[in-house]
Amino acid sequence: MSQAVATGSAQNERGERSARIILDAATEEFAIKGYDGARIDSIAARASANKRMLYHYFGSKDELYLAVLERTYADIRAAEEALDLTNLSPRAGVEHLVRFTWQYFLDHPKFLAILNNENLMRGQFLARSSRIKPLHVPLVDRLAALLHKGERDGAFRSGVDPVQLYITIAALGFFYLSNRYTLSQIFDRQLDTDSALMDRGEHIVDVVVSFLTHPAGAVDSGG
Repeated sequence: MSQAVATGSAQNERGERSARIILDAATEEFAIKGYDGARIDSIAARASANKRMLYHYFGSKDELYLAVLERTYADIRAAEEALDLTNLSPRAGVEHLVRFTWQYFLDHPKFLAILNNENLMRGQFLARSSRIKPLHVPLVDRLAALLHKGERDGAFRSGVDPVQLYITIAALGFFYLSNRYTLSQIFDRQLDTDSALMDRGEHIVDVVVSFLTHPAGAVDSGG
């Protein structure tokens, strides 16, 4: 390797590292303050960088926020892909996905904050991205494959929409975590303890599996 090539490679690595540091700082800032409240000066300070460097890598506040949004979705989709759900039985695969989704929400509060902020803005930045929508195709395909296999095996009811099912899985966790403090006050329960969070995760598993394993329209008469 020539000295020029080695120097260029080192510069590229430093550039990538600097960009990641800025992106991490921006994620923190946008998660805490939202798009409108976030300030480029604050992001640069968090990253121990100057604004000129930030604009060099990302161009503008809009582009930086979009990069944060794209990485936020890319990270969870990559983690889901690593689950290798297709090698599990249909029920085990769904249970694994549900538990993973719940735990991911718990482990990545900034993920929920960024999504909440983007929803407050009616998804306007997400609509600009050419990267985010294609990220979701493998997830839907893998979930659809589990559902179809479960139908063939007689383990699952028929006709379940994989997109609707995933939205339900995410919603059962997202709503709880986004509203746990108000719900704790309303119902006089501590919904943020470790045991409460564990119970909630298993409740979500039970709800989703019960839906999939009961025939459509079936009603328990209680007797």
